[in-house]
Amino acid sequence: MWDRAELKSLAKSSLKNNYWNAFLVSLVLMLVTGRGGSSRGEDTGEYLGSHPEYFIYFAVLFILLIAFRIFAGYSLEVGSRKYFVQLSQYKNTKGCYGFSFDSMNYMGIVSTMFVMNVYNILWTLLFVIPGIVKAYSYRMVPYILGDNPNIGTNEAITLSRKMMDGNKFEAFVLDLSFLGWYLLGLLALVVGILFVNPYYDATCAQLYLALRKISLDNGTCTSRDLNLNDFNQYDGYSDFNRYYHDEN
Repeated sequence: MWDRAELKSLAKSSLKNNYWNAFLVSLVLMLVTGRGGSSRGEDTGEYLGSHPEYFIYFAVLFILLIAFRIFAGYSLEVGSRKYFVQLSQYKNTKGCYGFSFDSMNYMGIVSTMFVMNVYNILWTLLFVIPGIVKAYSYRMVPYILGDNPNIGTNEAITLSRKMMDGNKFEAFVLDLSFLGWYLLGLLALVVGILFVNPYYDATCAQLYLALRKISLDNGTCTSRDLNLNDFNQYDGYSDFNRYYHDEN
C-alpha cells in the first residue's frame, strides 16, 4: 500500500533542480484541463440574456475551445503527465510532447481521452457524486496513455478502474492534503496557486508509479500492456523509496 506522506516527499525530491521546467509544464496542464480556473457560467448567462446579439460569438468561441481541447489539449495533457512520470523516475524528460503528438500515438490518445471525458460528462449529468467517483476511477487513464498510447480505449479505462479500485478515497484524501497549500496560494494574490501546481502534479505522478507497481506485482497488468521493457522502467516506486532514504 502506498503512503501519502511518502509520495509527497518523493515529489519534492524529484522537483529539486527541476522546479521551473516543471512549473511551465504544470502551467500547460492547468490551461488545457481548466484546473484552477473559476467558472463564470452565471455571469456569462446573464450577459447573454441582456445582449443576445453576442450569442453567436460565444457559441463560436465555445466550439473553438472544445475543438482545441480535443485535437490539441488531450495530447498536451498526456504529454504533461508523461513529463512528470519521467521526472519522478529521474529520466530524460525531453520529447514528452513530441511523443503525444507523434502520428503513431496521436489517434490512440485522442480517441481514448475523448471517450473517457464523454463518460465523465454522462456520469456527472446523471448525478454529481457518481460523476466525481467515476472521475477518480478514470484518473490514471492519461498516465497509462503516456506509457502506451495504443493500449486501446476500453483497456485503458478498465486498467485505470482496476488501479483505482480501493484507492479512490485515499486519492481524494491526497487531494485534500493540498487544500492548505492552495488556500495559501489564494492569499498570495491568487497567483500563488501556480507555484503549488508542480508539487501537486509531481505527487500525482508518484501515485501513478505506486499504483502501476502494485498492478504489475499483483498481475492486474503486464509490462507489455504498458510498453515497459525492463525492470527499472516499471519498478520505480520501490527504487525511489531506496533513493530517497539513501539521500536523506
